[in-house]
Amino acid sequence: MNSSQSDSFEVQHMKTNFLAACLTIVILMLSACASVKPYEREKLADPIMDPGTAFSKQSLEDKFYSTREGSMGGASGIGGGCGCAK
Repeated sequence: MNSSQSDSFEVQHMKTNFLAACLTIVILMLSACASVKPYEREKLADPIMDPGTAFSKQSLEDKFYSTREGSMGGASGIGGGCGCAK
């Protein structure tokens, strides 16, 4: 085998690996799709799940503040510096 045949083989091998990787990614993406049953939709429609509501924004700001400060003053709950308390 000369060097041009070896290079051609390597290119073909790289193409095959790339196509296999793309196919794997597409299969994984398609398997992530799920249908939501009607009785499960109420959990997804909960106002706390909507990032545009005032409640959600206030909760998020409180979480950032308590994480940054390392404690929560006057409110119920505890805080740590890492943000893993809640």
